[in-house]
Amino acid sequence: MSMHNEELRLPSQDWRAYQGVLSRRVFAFIIDYLIIALLWIPAAVIVFFLGLLTLGLGFLLYPVLFALVAMLYFGLTVGGREQASLGMRIMGVAIARTDGRPMDFLTAIVHLAIFWIANALLTPLILLIGLFTDRGRLLHDLLIGTVAVRRDMY
Repeated sequence: MSMHNEELRLPSQDWRAYQGVLSRRVFAFIIDYLIIALLWIPAAVIVFFLGLLTLGLGFLLYPVLFALVAMLYFGLTVGGREQASLGMRIMGVAIARTDGRPMDFLTAIVHLAIFWIANALLTPLILLIGLFTDRGRLLHDLLIGTVAVRRDMY
């Protein structure tokens, strides 16, 4: 089995690559959810017209629309070439897999889903985990094998 000639890129072992990452992730989270909220508006308009065209069936998308927009956003950005959402790029953070393989669309969505579940169960304690783990990893990072790293050191 081949890895389709994907280049392995292991996260840095240098402690400076993880300095201040936890606080940067918090601000990146805020920026990303503002962007998702802005993306939700045109998606809601599209669903409205879809609901009219389908005689009301399209309106059933409204309860899950925010989650769908967020999954698509994170799947395309974190699972893309940059391995970072727009908020992460602004804050200088990227997500790296500990096995060195690049993030893909599905891994990014699973990362997000585990974050939502952990956040629902542990809020606001989810950030405390990062204070006691190596490289400031959060619960969803530990479960899926990822780490947040400064983009300039990755």
